Amino acid sequence: MSSKLKVRLKQALLKSSAYYVFAAAKYFVANNIIAKIPFESVRKAYYRRILGVSIGNDTHISMRVFLTGYHSRCQVSIGDNCVINREIYLDGRAGVHIGNNVNVSFQACLLSLHHDHNSPEFSAIGAPVIVQDHAWIGARAVILPGVTVGEGAVVAAGAVVTRSVPDYAVVGGVPARVIGERNRNLTYLTNFSPFFDTDIFDESHVKSS
Repeated sequence: MSSKLKVRLKQALLKSSAYYVFAAAKYFVANNIIAKIPFESVRKAYYRRILGVSIGNDTHISMRVFLTGYHSRCQVSIGDNCVINREIYLDGRAGVHIGNNVNVSFQACLLSLHHDHNSPEFSAIGAPVIVQDHAWIGARAVILPGVTVGEGAVVAAGAVVTRSVPDYAVVGGVPARVIGERNRNLTYLTNFSPFFDTDIFDESHVKSS
């Protein structure tokens, strides 16, 4: 197939409402059916193969995670030995990139796209959210577009993070500010694989680095 024909077919596809219905259906199924299946291997397979999410080794993704993205891609990548807890919102439109040994607590919101409140057209603006290795995002924290949470940093529960967080800093509040510093000698290796949608797991298999 010639490159010109490929371009024409792509243009025709993007003008088809059926294409967008199909793209929306993938997310609908992910968030309303797949996310409620109590078998993690099934959930991960769908996220990887259908939505294109990158998921590392020994990473746990709980039930009822909400994923969004563009019609053509979901720009979410998660490293090794991470815990993505219940009812977390991962915005894969501009991108969410999570490193290794990251813990994201329940109902956190990682938002990569929002609106410019000063824009006469209420234009959408955004940038990727980056969470570096060994960071910990507390319950119900909100990370806004363009924020980098540094290595080993801690975001306290309920914090609203509007600017990037330095390595090993502890931030909290609305808007979040530095309230402490974390120990830099982190040796743990997260390995959390509970049964179904519970906090019950075989703790004898917990590994440490």
